[in-house]
Amino acid sequence: MTVVSNTSPLLNLALIGRLSLIEMQFEQVEVPTAVWEELTAGQEGVDRLEAVRDRGGIQVVSPEPTDLLTEFERELDRGEAAALAYATNIDAERVLLDEREGRAAARRHDVPVTGVIGILLRASREGEIDLRTELDALREAGFWISDALYERALTIDEEDRG
Repeated sequence: MTVVSNTSPLLNLALIGRLSLIEMQFEQVEVPTAVWEELTAGQEGVDRLEAVRDRGGIQVVSPEPTDLLTEFERELDRGEAAALAYATNIDAERVLLDEREGRAAARRHDVPVTGVIGILLRASREGEIDLRTELDALREAGFWISDALYERALTIDEEDRG
């Protein structure tokens, strides 16, 4: 399964100490260099991200610029545009994105999307985490989750495990 990621899912999982979920759910995640540069521009979580990369769970790729990348750059930030253009060009099975505009663009190009909450839901379903605890940790780390989405995720989790 070829999975491509944008910055947000990986960084937020790194911030809450849950990058291992990426390794558990996906054999390998590919990130364009633009995404890797965003991931490593800050200080927090970089050591965790580099450790996963060094173990082979994250592969940094250098895709060639394409017309599709140029198109995406008109509406998305640099990392999102790079991740989505690369995922579309290689016919990835999934792209990891959280931002609304990126998710809408992915849907227009028929690329399946999962975000950080989807990764947490899957881990909870498999008994790896307590969803409420991890959603609270995400919020504390600065990831914005509306109250409606927070409650919807808990309801889905309850139904899945019910």
